[in-house]
Amino acid sequence: MFQRFTLPVAVAAMCMTMTVPQALAENGYESYYKNLPVELPVVTAPVIPDYTVSITDFGGVSDGVTLNTEAFAKAMAHLSEKGGGRLVVPQGIWYTGPIHLESNVDLHLDRGALVLFSENLADYPVVASDWEGLSTHRATSPISARNKTNIAITGDGTFNGNGQCWRPVKKAKLTADQWNKLMRGGAANAKGDIWYPNERIREVSESPVLKRAVHKSTPDTLEYVHDFLRPVLVSLIGCKNVLLKDVTFENSPAWNVHPLLCENVILDNLNVRNPWYAQNGDGLDLESCTNALVINSRFDVGDDAICIKAGKDKDGRERGIPCSNVLIDGCTVYHGHGGFVIGSEMSGGCKDIVVKNCVFIGTDVGLRFKSTRGRGGVVENIYVDNVKMSDIPGDALIFDLYYGIKPGAPVPPVTEETPSFRNIYISDVTCRNAVRAAFFNGLPEMPMKNVVISDSRFRAANGFTLNHVDGLTLRNVTIDVPGEQITYGDGVKNVKID
Repeated sequence: MFQRFTLPVAVAAMCMTMTVPQALAENGYESYYKNLPVELPVVTAPVIPDYTVSITDFGGVSDGVTLNTEAFAKAMAHLSEKGGGRLVVPQGIWYTGPIHLESNVDLHLDRGALVLFSENLADYPVVASDWEGLSTHRATSPISARNKTNIAITGDGTFNGNGQCWRPVKKAKLTADQWNKLMRGGAANAKGDIWYPNERIREVSESPVLKRAVHKSTPDTLEYVHDFLRPVLVSLIGCKNVLLKDVTFENSPAWNVHPLLCENVILDNLNVRNPWYAQNGDGLDLESCTNALVINSRFDVGDDAICIKAGKDKDGRERGIPCSNVLIDGCTVYHGHGGFVIGSEMSGGCKDIVVKNCVFIGTDVGLRFKSTRGRGGVVENIYVDNVKMSDIPGDALIFDLYYGIKPGAPVPPVTEETPSFRNIYISDVTCRNAVRAAFFNGLPEMPMKNVVISDSRFRAANGFTLNHVDGLTLRNVTIDVPGEQITYGDGVKNVKID
């Protein structure tokens, strides 16, 4: 069980007194914050004005053919002028280009509603944005909001990003029949092992010069590389009071849901899906956000499932905003590179994060902590409790601070570019079948410090492998393996086994 700690924190009050989506005002989310090991501010749902319109009021047509971009834009503009409200999307196939959310608006999908985003890449112009922790340019996201307050996406419908029109595909991840079908269109690389949706995407992907140009370049060059700039499906930047509830987000061009620099964020009962071979097909990437709650959601994706980030390298350190005060409770992950992940972009720091009551079924790795030299940043005060995982084809638990570093690289001095992982508490974890129970791969110049694992059981083909750890406590931990339970490598100090 968790031990309790108290930190001085403050809860921001809501400033509107109207209606809350799904009658959340009656119950709220306070119950999730009881008996936590660290005191976190209780999130509150956004308050939306009691005014409702339908997309059909603005010329929307649900035939799956008519482009509804203008109808969504008119509806959002109307609600903004009215001070907010709910935009209802009835059942049907709503084919559209990008949707830009406005403050005080709930975009609500009725059951049976499918919002299908256009496969015409030109519908998504290049904009200044962030990608993988860096300030850069991307194509406009299918769903986006920047610096908005009180926004919600709710209902039992589905958003489909038509991601196959953007994403490259690796041959090794497909059957022969699937690969042959892909090769009827698009373009392949010279080796014939990567497929691209069109020739321009292939050209840019294989050109280091063009790829560097996406960060700072002329409009003409950005237009030339446009199709390469895969957007995330849901991009929320600098927003406050956000609720995503009950909906399905699927088939994203890149990451699926990406709140960045947001405050007071709730993700409740979501279905987040991508093909398992989806390149960069993350589920949730919560980046440099403060006060977030992720509950009762299901993830089945092509890359990391539930991921905490905080910017990359110099950009992330200069931003200097950690991802903090995050509670993840009652989530299930099926396929994903990692069930719960921190990094590798964590240069602004990650702290005061609680993960509990989650199930990982067949994820490549269960709990995944990753970083590398050059990142900097501190990851601390992480609490994981009651996580069950089965059939893990990699490590149940991994700390890898050599992410992307070649073996034998020289050891640099400790600087602001040195990442630090410390004060991580893991309890009541059960893993049934993994290739390896745990892998600790710290940096010799900055070992992992004070990692405590308690009341846990790991059944795996291989045990714990330890490198560069200073302070590891195993308390009532069973390592059920056929061979050596713990393999000690270099730089291992202060290991305590009770």
